[in-house]
Amino acid sequence: MAHAAETVAECGVLRSHARLAGTLGNYSYTIERRGDESIFSVSDGIEKLVFPIKFALGLGAAGQTYIFEKDGKYFESYVSYYRSLDGLDITIGDRPNASNLMDAAGRALGRAALAECFTCHATDSVRDERPVEENFTPGVQCEACHGPTTNHLAGMDKGDVSSAAMKKLGGMTAQESAQFCGQCHRTWEYIATHGPHNTGNVRFQPYRLTLSKCFDADDRRIACTTCHNPHQNVETMAARYDANCQACHTAGGKAGAKICKVSAKDCSSCHMPKIELPGSHHKFTDHDIRIVAQGAYPD
Repeated sequence: MAHAAETVAECGVLRSHARLAGTLGNYSYTIERRGDESIFSVSDGIEKLVFPIKFALGLGAAGQTYIFEKDGKYFESYVSYYRSLDGLDITIGDRPNASNLMDAAGRALGRAALAECFTCHATDSVRDERPVEENFTPGVQCEACHGPTTNHLAGMDKGDVSSAAMKKLGGMTAQESAQFCGQCHRTWEYIATHGPHNTGNVRFQPYRLTLSKCFDADDRRIACTTCHNPHQNVETMAARYDANCQACHTAGGKAGAKICKVSAKDCSSCHMPKIELPGSHHKFTDHDIRIVAQGAYPD
């Protein structure tokens, strides 16, 4: 999460690619490394627009989108980098057809939209009129989850452990953690109200988790932090999560929790299938824990 937003100088994807190129419809795109900068350009074969990239959003494990500036305004790039392609394709959520060259370069972000992006991808947010670079710290840093460090540092200086304590996430109930993590990863209420009400919501884990038949709002065993350590990269091996599933689904586990008749291993590979979100070039783990019907697709 510390790399949810990066400057060009910090960005591994941009530093490791001297040139990325792609064509969408009538427009061609390139991202080229020039010294300490990465330059984003779009051309219709006659004219060409060129912009220095300011920030990269997303670690790049699945994909990465770029923010560039023009005349003091910020834009989200029309194309993004996708790991499985090792190249560029249209940014999820953008228009499938651009009507002019600037439109093909990217989507204009007003102050509110920019703040929404950086609220989740950075620490602090772009909510006042200061220059963007002075208004946030790239990536999800300690304060984003644990709160301001002022009292913590003051307490440590005084040797006062109690006043130095910061917010801890491990003691949250399932509902509390779904609400907390859902501030960025989307809560049930947000998706129910704003959507998407289609396959696109498979990547919003707190929403999907609360749909699970075994979700218990008061039970810490199904809280986000039971399976995921926010201080580490996500573990992708299914076997890593078997003990978490069996904390309930085993003899002497939770009353009413059924024991799988098929296997006691790799539980999530069946009950939390990976589903490719159209346009994402990536398979997301569906956190709606269930017995999955063959060929079934989430809604």
